[in-house]
Amino acid sequence: MKKFILIFTMILSFSVFALDLSDAKQQGLVGEKVDGLLGVVKSSREVNQLVQSINAQRIELYKEIAEKNGMTLEQVSVLAGKKAISKTPRGEYIQNSAGQWEIK
Repeated sequence: MKKFILIFTMILSFSVFALDLSDAKQQGLVGEKVDGLLGVVKSSREVNQLVQSINAQRIELYKEIAEKNGMTLEQVSVLAGKKAISKTPRGEYIQNSAGQWEIK
């Protein structure tokens, strides 16, 4: 029983410290890219995993949107990038047209 409580406590403590998208953006770890995907500004294992996960979800969504609207994945991605960048609050990172990170 003690082992179970210890393992359960460890699992809970890891989830408390898990990085979410909002925190990562506010901490300047990630930013919105012009291609509609999330980019790594300051790399760490946790940040890289977060970006990979979110980008996989975004790509699937973009594929669905493209198919439903007779568009290419690239067209949807570029439109999504413009929208995401325009909605990004001041103080967070965005990718400029030259591919460099800048604070909005």
